[in-house]
Amino acid sequence: MGRAFEYRKATKLARWGHMARTFTKIGKEITIAVKAGGPDPDSNPRLRVLIKQAKDENMPKDNIERAIKKATDKSTEGYKEINYEGYGPHGIAIFVETATDNNMRTVANVRSYFTKHGGNLGTQGSLQFLFDRKCVFTTAPKEVDMDELELEMIDYGVDELGQDEEGNIIIYGAFESYSDIQSYLESNGFEIKSAEFVRIPNDLKEVTPEQREAVQKLIDKIEEDEDVQNVFTNMAPEAE
Repeated sequence: MGRAFEYRKATKLARWGHMARTFTKIGKEITIAVKAGGPDPDSNPRLRVLIKQAKDENMPKDNIERAIKKATDKSTEGYKEINYEGYGPHGIAIFVETATDNNMRTVANVRSYFTKHGGNLGTQGSLQFLFDRKCVFTTAPKEVDMDELELEMIDYGVDELGQDEEGNIIIYGAFESYSDIQSYLESNGFEIKSAEFVRIPNDLKEVTPEQREAVQKLIDKIEEDEDVQNVFTNMAPEAE
C-alpha cells in the first residue's frame, strides 16, 4: 500500500468520533453540495453520496432535509469554504478547512488558537505546496481481485487502493477525478459508504513525544470549533 493509504489509516480525524460533530460536518457538506449542484440527488452525484453517508451515520432525516433547505432558502446565509494555513509548535505545518457563515468569527477564532498554543497563522495558499489534495472513497466489502481493480481504475484517476480491517475497500485518487471514480463505482455495483477530500503531506516531520503533545493540544482546540471541517498536518503519525 502506498503513502496516502498508510498515512490516512494512521491519522483518522478525531472529529468523526463525536456524533454531534459528525452531523454538523455532513450537514454543512450537504448544504454546500446542494448550492453547487442542486437539491436532486439523482442529478447531483456528490449529494447522492453524502445523503447515503448521512444515513449510514444515523443522521436524522430532519437534519438532512434542513441542510438541503438551507442551501435553497434565499433568506438564509450560505456557507463559504475557507482555508487557513499556519505553523504550530516545533514547525509543524497545519492546514485547516472550514465551512462558515461568518468569516470574521472564524478567522478570529482560528488565529487565537494558533497564538495561544505557540503557533502562527500564515497567509492563504502559503502551505498548499506541502500537501497533495486527494479524493478518497470507502466502499462496502466486495469480492474482487484487488490488483486487477487497481489496474482498471488507473484510467479513472485512481492512485492507490487497499482494504481496512473490516474488508472495506479504500480508494484514493486525484482531486479532479472525483466524479469519474464515483461514476465507475456506481456503474460496477460498488456500495459507496463515504467519499471525502483529504490532503496528504508530501513530507512528514518527526517529533518527540513531548513535541507531539504540544502540537496535539493545538489540533484538538482547532477541531473543537464548529466551523472547522478538517485539519491536516505534516506531523508523522505516532508509531504503533
